[in-house]
Amino acid sequence: MQEVNELGEDALIGKLTENWTTGSGVVVGVGDDCAVVESADPHTYTLLKTDAVIEGVHFLADENYQRVGWKALARVVSDFAAMGGWGDFYLVTLALPADFAVDKVSALYRGLEICAQKFGGQLVGGETSSVPAGSAAVISIAGTGRVKRDQLVKRTGATAGDVIYVTGQLGGSIRGKHLDFEPRVEAASWLAENFLPNSMMDLSDGLAKDLPRLADYSSCGYQLDFENIPLSEGCELSQALNDGEDYELLLTQPAEVVDELELAWDLAFPDLQLSRIGICTSEPSDQLAGGWGHFSNK
Repeated sequence: MQEVNELGEDALIGKLTENWTTGSGVVVGVGDDCAVVESADPHTYTLLKTDAVIEGVHFLADENYQRVGWKALARVVSDFAAMGGWGDFYLVTLALPADFAVDKVSALYRGLEICAQKFGGQLVGGETSSVPAGSAAVISIAGTGRVKRDQLVKRTGATAGDVIYVTGQLGGSIRGKHLDFEPRVEAASWLAENFLPNSMMDLSDGLAKDLPRLADYSSCGYQLDFENIPLSEGCELSQALNDGEDYELLLTQPAEVVDELELAWDLAFPDLQLSRIGICTSEPSDQLAGGWGHFSNK
């Protein structure tokens, strides 16, 4: 019997969803940062997202749980931003061992609330469940959001000749960055309004994993300029490519707008780096291999 570690995360998702059908109300289904569905508002779509952080996978058992709460919600906020949108309502599911400290739960919720207050949206309910003794704690967030119809950005729009950009610096998430990152909501909204990217996603599994995904979804290749990949302080290129959990924006823009974009960006975001790291190509590329993947790390 085949096990999930023989497939890896992407292949497993593909297998599970290969026979799914998409109804008339679905704008974007499986394969993007969020699902996108029709709404009653003629000017917006509804965004749907669920995400989970697991003790021992996404955070350590002795971590500051306020930071864990921030991360749990910020991951969903970041995915909304990657589609050009923002969050509205959030449900929280906790699966905890019976001996889990109440103080940790209180701290977790402080982190959730601080994140919601900063980036918008409300915590409106959820579910609690026990897990067997010795099992890991699980925090799952389900959220709904909105995006203007003419500002929706998907992973599937990159074309040959597009310039590839990333925001911020990459690598070093294990040092604590993964618990304190700032979802790029303002930057993504500005891009969607002023220089609508052809494609965009947030970097959660590392550039070496996520750029090939974006290229694959867009049916194009890529050529990287490794010297231009922005490194977090003290990090090497291999860390920038493979560490994951940067939660920066990865996006592509038509070549004819990049000079204007870069000038406008420097005025709008003087403290946030925007790096031109390569171009999209018509032929597939095998420059990258690595990054984070669940199950077998494939």
